[in-house]
Amino acid sequence: MPKLNIAPTKSNLLSLNEQLSVARDGYDLLEQKREILVMELMRMVEKVKLLEMNIDKRIETAYPALRELLMSVGGDRVERISHGVSYDFGITEKSVNLAGIGFQTIDVRLPRPRLVYSFMGTSASSDKVMLEFFELLKLLTDMASIRTIVWRLALEVKKVQRRVNALDKMVIPQTEETKKYIEGVLEERERENVFVLKSLKARKGRT
Repeated sequence: MPKLNIAPTKSNLLSLNEQLSVARDGYDLLEQKREILVMELMRMVEKVKLLEMNIDKRIETAYPALRELLMSVGGDRVERISHGVSYDFGITEKSVNLAGIGFQTIDVRLPRPRLVYSFMGTSASSDKVMLEFFELLKLLTDMASIRTIVWRLALEVKKVQRRVNALDKMVIPQTEETKKYIEGVLEERERENVFVLKSLKARKGRT
């Protein structure tokens, strides 16, 4: 590891000791932060897996219900029914705090399902299809919100990991190497000074 290009002086050695202490403390804090973020990420991934299972289950009931409705009343009638269905969905941005970090995600407010078409010419299958797909839509909006958080958490983990690696592989080793070099130079100078003093004393003793 190449050392830093600084003069081997006592003041620089003191400064390096302080920098090394700060770097080691920073490494410990960042490593703790990384571990917490990874735990949060894994927790959110488990939520995604659970939602995926629920979505698959809802799809397994929603589309057969739609197929049954199409066979019961016909495609034209289903299309006319669908034209009478209209909902206003509230989509807002919200902040979520995980591991002390704020993340922006979306919050979708679904209205309560309601019958907006005539009972004439419809069947119980119409109600079933609407409720099935309404539940499916709710799961999909929940998934969109959680996936946004997972994506941002993953980016934060990568960012923290890069900083941890920089401290562990570059900053701390380079500072330690420079510290070791300066200590060696200063010790060598100290030995030289002692040797010079002894030589001067010896000369004075002979005069």
